[in-house]
Amino acid sequence: MEKIILKVAKREVVGKKLRKIRKEGLVPAVLYGHGVKNENLSVNYLDLKRVYGKAGENAIIEIEVDGKKIPVLICDTQMDPMNGNFSHVDFLQVNMKETVEAEIPLEFIGESVAVKANGGILVKNMDKIEVKCLPADLPSKFEVDLSKLVTFDDQITIGDIKTLAGVEIFGDKEAVIVLVARPRSEEEMARLDEKVEADVTKVEGVVKEVPATEGEKKEKK
Repeated sequence: MEKIILKVAKREVVGKKLRKIRKEGLVPAVLYGHGVKNENLSVNYLDLKRVYGKAGENAIIEIEVDGKKIPVLICDTQMDPMNGNFSHVDFLQVNMKETVEAEIPLEFIGESVAVKANGGILVKNMDKIEVKCLPADLPSKFEVDLSKLVTFDDQITIGDIKTLAGVEIFGDKEAVIVLVARPRSEEEMARLDEKVEADVTKVEGVVKEVPATEGEKKEKK
């Protein structure tokens, strides 16, 4: 697997002064890990965007700081709600000899006959699954072949995911990842279109107003 290297720099700036370095095209970062002292860093925004596009949060990359290369996972990112840009990133230093846990994305490929030919509705119950393995063995993704869904009785479960030795997949092996639901009948669609008028008098605390009689109206005058 191609090594992905990201150059970073040590950072002294903290607090409100971080706004300044963000305007300079830098993203504040933190490096931490088991038995490792937390270290404040900064990284070029465009470099981070490029690397994140390749690695995401489930591939080992190497950050280079002061000529030293450190294997890490991009374990958390924060985005600016105004422009969607990275505003902060966490790097988790990993020991290449110790297992790690990570969520691996599912990539759905192919086309289901039950959907294309029979008008079924594709139902995806999950888009990632959690694994445990050595950092070097972390898969970048799992492919899920939808062409296996030929009938409405077919389904793909966690147990159907094939992986390499040494990679443990968490979760119930019978848990369904994706299936195809039958299309709704005309009768079901008609029932969904019906408008149900609720009787507000059945709602607790609501009293239906009754028109006053002629006698009551005269008494109020």
